[in-house]
Amino acid sequence: QVQLVESGGGLVQPGGSLRLSCAASGSIFRINAMGWYRQAPGKQRELVADITSGDSTNYADSVKGRFTISRDNAKNTVTLQMNSLKPEDTAVYYCNAHIRTYSTSRYYWGQGTQVTVSS
Repeated sequence: QVQLVESGGGLVQPGGSLRLSCAASGSIFRINAMGWYRQAPGKQRELVADITSGDSTNYADSVKGRFTISRDNAKNTVTLQMNSLKPEDTAVYYCNAHIRTYSTSRYYWGQGTQVTVSS
């Protein structure tokens, strides 16, 4: 059984910062790409940023220069540092990872963490 557990969401004022973390646990053989998605009310879920096992990163245009994704392969974690937050960043943020176990190879999702940017 594989689980992704996120932490670090909350309420922050515009211009502020938050750091999201996601830890993968279970019978993991290998973690390939990891990433963060978000879904605002009434909108589709969208990619925020992702990172390969070789640390190549990809960002949505809307967060480039403000957000930084990183991972710790030894701890099976991925982190999203969010700076200069804007009200339009308000959404539920989901961790995503492509994980190979000894029996499967597929994408897993976390339960989501709320980020609210408001004064």
